[in-house]
Amino acid sequence: MSVVAAAIVQRGRLLVVSKKAAPEVFYLPGGKPDPGEGPLETLARELDEELGVTPLEPRLLAEVEGVAVLERVPMRLTVFEARIDREPHPAAELAHMRWITGGESDVRLAGAIRNHVVPLLRSGGALAAA
Repeated sequence: MSVVAAAIVQRGRLLVVSKKAAPEVFYLPGGKPDPGEGPLETLARELDEELGVTPLEPRLLAEVEGVAVLERVPMRLTVFEARIDREPHPAAELAHMRWITGGESDVRLAGAIRNHVVPLLRSGGALAAA
């Protein structure tokens, strides 16, 4: 399964969302491509549907292999760093939205985010070290 997601960092905090199907687990905003859709098209569509925002200057951060939390199947996650054009507001299938530093004890992050994305953002200086 392929998934495209955005790592949106503002003021040293990462935007994460949870879905109504599993409100206790937080992910990066994004989703699966529609047939014939490229990664940047998927990113723009998903961020519009989920948060009402447009990604600005997206650049590839990483491609991560993992297991999808909800579907429990192998997943290839393509992560773009991006800014956004306005204040996000959760919509569609989202339950919650939070800005995190990555060190919160009360936020359960999906494994690929906790184990790969947060460390990458820390090593690049976008998030403060834990």
